[in-house]
Amino acid sequence: LHKNILEAFRKKYVNEDGSLSVQTQTALVLAAEFDLVSKELAERYMEELARRLKETNYDLITGFVGTPYFCHALSRSGYVKEAYELLLKEDFPSWLYQVKMGATTVWEHWDGLKPDGTMWSPDMNSFNHYAYGAVGDWLYRVGLGMETDEREPGYRHSIISPQTGDAFDFAEGACESMYGMLKVRWEKGEGDKDVRRLLITVPHNTTAEIRLEKGACQVRSEGLEFASEDGIFIARCGSGQWEVSYRRG
Repeated sequence: LHKNILEAFRKKYVNEDGSLSVQTQTALVLAAEFDLVSKELAERYMEELARRLKETNYDLITGFVGTPYFCHALSRSGYVKEAYELLLKEDFPSWLYQVKMGATTVWEHWDGLKPDGTMWSPDMNSFNHYAYGAVGDWLYRVGLGMETDEREPGYRHSIISPQTGDAFDFAEGACESMYGMLKVRWEKGEGDKDVRRLLITVPHNTTAEIRLEKGACQVRSEGLEFASEDGIFIARCGSGQWEVSYRRG
C-alpha cells in the first residue's frame, strides 16, 4: 500500500526534472517530511525552501496542513538556524506577531487582529486555535530534544537530542510520563557561546539515549560513556540525573 501511494504521488506531483508541480511552502514541507520523494529530492526541496525563506523575510505562508511540520522539516534536513529564524520572526505573518499584538493564545489566522486593531473577520476568527500552535511540538521534540522511541513507546525509552541553535541562552522543559517526570535543560557556557551544558532527568524504571548535536566535541560527563556513531556522539543511560558538557563543532 505504501509503495502504491508513493508511486501515485510521484506520478501526479513530481515533474520529470524532479521539481514539484505545486510550488508552495506546504508542498515542499510535506514531500520532504513524509518521505514522499527520494532523499536526494527531499534535500533539494529543503534547500529551495531555505532559500525562499531568506528571500521573503521568513514569511509563513502555510495553513492547517503545513504549519505543524515546517520547523520539523527544516531541522531534520540540517536547517536548524532557519527553523529558529522562522520561530522568532516578529512581524506578520509569524507566531510572535500575535504575541506582540497581545495574544495569550494562538489565533486561527496569522493576522486575526490587524495592526490597526480591526479583525481579520468578525464572523470567522477564532482566537484560540490549535493549528498554528502546533509549533509547540517542535519546541519539545527538537528545541529540547525530548523524543519517544517507537520500539519502546510511552517514554519507556526516551531519546534526548536537543538542537540548541544560537537564538537562546538556555531552554528547559519537562514531560510528565506514566513513569514520572522527564526533564531537559540546556544552557550556553559562560563566556563561550559554543559550549553547551545539558542537565537531564530520566524517570525511574526507564532508560534513555542521549544524542549530541552533529559535530560535537570535547565531551565531558561523569558516569556516561559516549561513542561516535556516524559522526554523532551517543550515550545510553538508566534513570537518574545526568550532566553533559560539550563544544559544538
